[in-house]
Amino acid sequence: MQIRTDLAMESREINGGLSGIAIHSCRRGAIEETHVCVETEEAARALEKARGTYITLSHSALAQCPAEERADMARAIAEALGHLLPSFGDVLVVGLGNRRMTADALGSRVLEDLLVTRHLRDIPDESLHGRLRGVCAVAPGVLGVTGLETAEVVQGIVEHVRPAAIVAIDALAARESSRICTTVQITDTGIRPGSGVGNHRAGLTQETLGVPVIAIGVPMVVYASVIARDALSLLLEDIGMDESEHAQAMDTLIGKLTNQGMGELVVTPREVDELVGRVSRILADGLNLAFQPRLSEEEIQLLSHDGP
Repeated sequence: MQIRTDLAMESREINGGLSGIAIHSCRRGAIEETHVCVETEEAARALEKARGTYITLSHSALAQCPAEERADMARAIAEALGHLLPSFGDVLVVGLGNRRMTADALGSRVLEDLLVTRHLRDIPDESLHGRLRGVCAVAPGVLGVTGLETAEVVQGIVEHVRPAAIVAIDALAARESSRICTTVQITDTGIRPGSGVGNHRAGLTQETLGVPVIAIGVPMVVYASVIARDALSLLLEDIGMDESEHAQAMDTLIGKLTNQGMGELVVTPREVDELVGRVSRILADGLNLAFQPRLSEEEIQLLSHDGP
């Protein structure tokens, strides 16, 4: 059975010690930071991930942690983004996903707290002159609702706005359920909308759009087949059987359990609405800090919530 995950760090763990991959981890208080650099085409094919840099920030209780630790995560996100963003020029933020499906609504929820500034170049407040980076945002929806490919919509906006970079936000799928709403992945490789629910669409990448594309994702689902396999593995371990001897039979059984007439199932926590709301606010705070380094955190909070 193929084990599916959108997280580069999990793909690397599954595939073991491959060559062509550089990995570095460190801890920043309660946050574990992992950098995975996929350096060769052979490693990219093995991981099924594009060549590039993947930065993963994890906090075991991100949505429920104290306010100061949420602020620390926002600062860590801002720092990681700062290394990938161009120094100057407007930024287009694309909130991907289906806002009608909570587990897929992360992108549009982040935009609700994002400080958009492209229209404020002539703001009367002289204290902000020359201090605001232009930020614009769009939530293009999904093909089944709009009839438009996300890549088509974004390409049209890029041709008009001509941003220096695009930041795309989407829900992801993880290998481990403990990753749901606890892990943030930031990568310079772009993104394929719908990857979190296995619905791959045309990609948003530098090759397709002509500008750098930074992708930010948070796992919102795990595949039911992965949970079933983990449960069966624990059962075999408890009764003293060798999992490798029964791998084929186990895969067949899992396929029958999870794919009966409905296709692959995905699972998300029942409190996902609350989790998405909290995590989307952390992401928005991190984006605001990264985009507006000339503003203080207090100024950003004032502008993003009360308006100029």
